[in-house]
Parts: sequence; C-alpha cells; structure tokens
Amino acid sequence: MPLRVLHWLGAGLGWIAYAADRTYRGRLSENLARSGLATGHTAAPGGLGRVRRRAIAEAGRTIAELPAFWLRPQAALARWVRVTVGQQHLDEAHARGRGILFLTPHLGAFEITPQWYGLARPITVMYRRPKLAWLDPIVRAGRGRGQVSLVGADLGGVRAMLRALRAGQAAGLLPDQAPGAGEGVWADFFGRPAYTITLAARLAKSTGATVLMAVGRRLPAARGYELEFHPLPDPLPEDPQQAARAVNAAVEAVVARCPEQYLWSYNRYKQPAGAPPPPPLSTASPPPPGGA
Repeated sequence: MPLRVLHWLGAGLGWIAYAADRTYRGRLSENLARSGLATGHTAAPGGLGRVRRRAIAEAGRTIAELPAFWLRPQAALARWVRVTVGQQHLDEAHARGRGILFLTPHLGAFEITPQWYGLARPITVMYRRPKLAWLDPIVRAGRGRGQVSLVGADLGGVRAMLRALRAGQAAGLLPDQAPGAGEGVWADFFGRPAYTITLAARLAKSTGATVLMAVGRRLPAARGYELEFHPLPDPLPEDPQQAARAVNAAVEAVVARCPEQYLWSYNRYKQPAGAPPPPPLSTASPPPPGGA
C-alpha cells in the first residue's frame, strides 16, 4: 500500500483503539496531560485537545506502518526518508571509530531508523521479546534484516552489544522502555518517577562509544520521514541515577519538539515486579549536569 493509505488506515485504527479500550484511553490522556507539553508556557500549538487528537491518530499510524517496515525491502524504506538532520554527527562518530550507541525513544517511526542505518552499516538492536511466543519469529524476521542484528534484553544481548560497540559498530536501544527489576533506577521523566534503564551509561563507559539520539518523525501529508541524529549535551555521568535522569532529559527534549508523535499510551510509569517502589513525585533523581 502507498504510505498515504497506511497512514489513513492507521489514523482510523488509532481512534478505534482509543474508543474501545478504557485503560488505553486513560493512560494516553493522563500521560499527555501530566507531561505539561500541551498546557502552560511550554504548550504545543492548539492546546491539549488538539495534541491529544493528533496523538491518537499517530499511535495508530505506528501500528499500521509495521507491515511495511517489516516486509518492504530496506532500499524501498530508505526512499521514504526525505530529510536527514545531523548527518555531520554520524560522520564524526564514524571517523572516531569507537562505535555508536543510538538511543531511539518511542517517538514517530522509531522502527525505521535501524532499517535505514542497517542498509549501509551493521547495527545490533536490543528488543524485548513479545509475551506471545508465536509472535517472536515474526518480529525477528521483520526487524532483523540485512545488517540489522536483533538481540534479546538479557545478559546475552548485553554481551552482543558490547562486542559490536568494541568492534566500532553501532548498537541501538529504546531509552524509555521500562526495564525489569534490577536493570534500572527511578528517575524523573516529565516530573514523575519512571523506572529507567542504566544500560546506556554502562555501555558508553565500557566501550567509549559515541551516544547519539536517533529520532524518526513522520512528515505531514504522508510525505515520508525525517531522521534526526544529535549527541547528548554532556557525557553521561557515572552515577547511575544521574545518568538515568540525563537520558530521560534527552528524551524529554526531543518529545517536546513533537509531542503528538510520542507513544503516550505506553505504560512508562509502571513498577516492574520485584523493583522497589517509586519515590515521591519529583524527587526520583537529582537534575543531570548542566541543569537539563
């Protein structure tokens, strides 16, 4: 199907899910409202109602795109990428030869970034296996194509990412995916404690890799995608909580520029089984260096 048809169908799918699932509807609305991005002095144009309506449609488009991202040839997907922002940061990181760690949040078409990069260079991507075992081969076949290697969110996956980064290759993970107990710390995310991975800082420290935010945004009217790459404002601190807060601050910054394309329905603030309870609001972690 043409991209415009996928996006049209996806918008309808998003509204169906929003109307049919009370939990989904409540989480999307609450997370967006409490982020403060659609109200107050940082508000996106149009206010909360307009941003929520667009977020509902964009969430559906995230699902409708998956068949194309998993089944179309990577070269065909690359032609959908119309704009690349921050190419110089990629070039500089390649010139250093120390590996690149991409942090790709749940924003826009986050599935397209590793496929685009993997068309030219090898990349190892961490993913969490689906709860339904029969889905796992489908996910692996769709995401792990060409030079894209998928690894699980376990010790074996961490070792594979370390090997890739130490070999000067790229690795990628979702910095705003809730980790399992013992794999994260509580750190503020839009003013609320969110259990946040510590893996990004550990990988960067162990390998000296360049850490880059990688974002794939949908362009208006189904014209394709804009990819953006940029470094963090400061190196990740060694302290796990400060590093987690710095990662969350980097995610907040990119989400603030395009709040309607963030996956607000994701259960970002859940307490993983076995994890300690969250601290009081806004005291989960100190501000990262530089006041971000």
